[in-house]
Amino acid sequence: MDFPILSTIILLPIAGAIVVMFLPSRRPELVLPVAIAGSLVTLGAVGWLLVEFEAGEAGFQFVEQVSWYADWGVGWHVGVDGISLLLVALTALLFPISLAASTGITHRVREYAASMLFLEAGILGVFLCLDLLVFFIFWEAMLVPMYFIIGIWGGERRVHAAIKFFLYTALGSALMLSGIIFLGLTGGEGGPTFDFVELLGADLSRTTQFWLFAAFGLSFAIKVPVFPFHTWLPDAHVEAPTAGSVILAGVLLKLGAYGLLRFNLTLFPEAAVELVPVLAVLAVIGIVYGAIVAIVQTDIKRLVAYSSVSHLGFVVLGIFALTSHGLQGSVLQMVNHGLTTGALFLLVGMIYERRHTREISQFGGLATVMPRYAAAFLFVAFASIGLPGLNGFVGEFFILIGAYLSLPVYTIVGASGVVLAAVYLLWAYQRMFTGPIVVEENRALRDIGFREVAILAPLLALILFLGIYPKPALDRIEPSVNRVLERIEQSTEYEVPQP
Repeated sequence: MDFPILSTIILLPIAGAIVVMFLPSRRPELVLPVAIAGSLVTLGAVGWLLVEFEAGEAGFQFVEQVSWYADWGVGWHVGVDGISLLLVALTALLFPISLAASTGITHRVREYAASMLFLEAGILGVFLCLDLLVFFIFWEAMLVPMYFIIGIWGGERRVHAAIKFFLYTALGSALMLSGIIFLGLTGGEGGPTFDFVELLGADLSRTTQFWLFAAFGLSFAIKVPVFPFHTWLPDAHVEAPTAGSVILAGVLLKLGAYGLLRFNLTLFPEAAVELVPVLAVLAVIGIVYGAIVAIVQTDIKRLVAYSSVSHLGFVVLGIFALTSHGLQGSVLQMVNHGLTTGALFLLVGMIYERRHTREISQFGGLATVMPRYAAAFLFVAFASIGLPGLNGFVGEFFILIGAYLSLPVYTIVGASGVVLAAVYLLWAYQRMFTGPIVVEENRALRDIGFREVAILAPLLALILFLGIYPKPALDRIEPSVNRVLERIEQSTEYEVPQP
């Protein structure tokens, strides 16, 4: 039997959380180092997975399958393909970085670190599970630690933000569970099954596909979030601690887009094709609306939060373009957004630790006293805008090319989001970093040190690498997204537009 690497990757953070919980209470200084070490072990295992993954293969690799409740068709079934591989890698990368950036947490550190590790396990389980019922368990399991991270270690309005986050997600989860149960009980040929691969062969009527698409899609749309289900996001981002914001923007938002691509497109292809105009309109509204609202924000963290609504709109547009370039761009942009927005939230957290304010008007001229910080912020801002040579350009370019083939009008309107992104980010940079120092407290600010540079360095390096040489990532993504499109073509009369 091959070594169960995927199960190991899911279990390692859980083991780390258990070790953290049993650390002696008289040694609180050990908690974060042990938690970071645990997440680094997981990162090492994922690194091995990246090396061993065969690029060019469309199907699931490293598959593990064990039947649990055969009568009900429930089992442990995990696998990874080109769609989930990079998202697993992104998850494994962001957690040790986020934990390393959590030195400002001094209250109930043990519970905090354990919550972060349980959250990591839940997210990895969502990306790797191929049994819908177990997928749902992981989907719900990650909700609990995220709720506590916002509600206990967040800002002044943390309880309000945590409850709002919980209620929105729970509503979507209830609908998805209903869809999973119905599909599992009726979709199998020889009886109930919740196995995703078996359910790909389910013979579903057009009406059934629409209802199930709605049940799954609403849950995923809330998580993305797609306009108009985005209202929980700014509050959660602003009130979460820095590490919570990094994970929320870097990985959690990707779960919704991943679900739309993995489940809605493949399980309900007829409904997906017919609902393209609806999803494209919502995606474009999200792009433009998120960007315009970001422009008028006075809080830099809230500005970055609304920028996520805009950027994730591009991801949704690429998914429902139903073209190879669109889907490749969407998967790559999920990773890119995780890197750039994660870095932006880290940078916002670093300045907040120094000044205890995020109001843009309280800064100005920071490049004079914090040149390294200013350079890092500008670098990440350029990547987020989509400057050629940095990662954001590649993802958005693929999405716009792919979307233009099938949705030219939507694409032209959506492309305005690129211009608006330059407006809100560069304007914020100009107000915070250029000109003379007008607030006296800013004169004594110290620049980022070695520890903070080390935390940012992996993200900055990947932003540059994926901008210059995205081929290794695209080689792994392309076969899997093409397989999704082949299934849509085989199940419907849709023909994928070719360039």
